[in-house]
Amino acid sequence: MIREFQRDDINKVADIWLDTNIKAHNFIPAEYWKSNFKSVKEALLLAEVYVYEYDTEIQGFIGLNDEYVEGIFVSGEMQSQGIGKILLNYAKDKRNKLHLNVYQKNARAISFYKREGFEIQHSGLDEVTGEKDYVMTWQHK
Repeated sequence: MIREFQRDDINKVADIWLDTNIKAHNFIPAEYWKSNFKSVKEALLLAEVYVYEYDTEIQGFIGLNDEYVEGIFVSGEMQSQGIGKILLNYAKDKRNKLHLNVYQKNARAISFYKREGFEIQHSGLDEVTGEKDYVMTWQHK
């Protein structure tokens, strides 16, 4: 089930954010994510976030900022079970166009987004981490 994020969800959602980022981005020191934890928690409270709940437990979420996908995060034990796709399809139903940034070293995420109809537009650089990334877009056909 997908529903809008509620204030009570913050701790679970923030924990998934931290855990997923550390695991998916082993090329960035874990300390980077930990140092941003508090500010991300504050930002999540103000953002457009939808959570995926299974058996009353939050297993993933997607954050949107207009047409920009801030991120899709799925708890470790539930990855590769279609939750990311379900969350992304939910966002596609709400928008005609989506775009996002993904680290070039995150091959798993890049192939996921390509499978879901996103195309690489251009390369960029994440100034904060010094890591190269791609801007990817999807458009409703």
